Amino acid sequence: MAKTENSPGLPASELISKRIADLGDWRGETLARMRKLIQQAAPDVVETWKWMGTPVWEYNGILCTGETYKDKVKLTFMKGASLKDPTGLFNSSLDGNARRALDIFEGDEVDADAFKALIREAVALNSAAKPAKKAKA
Repeated sequence: MAKTENSPGLPASELISKRIADLGDWRGETLARMRKLIQQAAPDVVETWKWMGTPVWEYNGILCTGETYKDKVKLTFMKGASLKDPTGLFNSSLDGNARRALDIFEGDEVDADAFKALIREAVALNSAAKPAKKAKA
């Protein structure tokens, strides 16, 4: 795994594991479950650690971030507005032009198959080849 900013020599995967352990409550369990689903949906995903302590999952760019708050775990998809969400998992940041988020509160159950479908769609979107610009002669 890649070493990233704000990580004094530790791989991002270890920093994320430490965050999960340090939470020690339902938020840690939830973040661990969502991390596992991300890895199942996109086995080649790269875990990074950005912005002074935010777990980030990347594949040809950022797929989503995993932030923890007192009352929720928030998974923000950077290009979420461009993703199909037929089951309505996105329940936050719905007004923006780019991002969409999934806020998970204590006791919430997330549809694993629908979440993995969102991850796979985000991977496909990030992987879509953009035509190269021609150099001006």
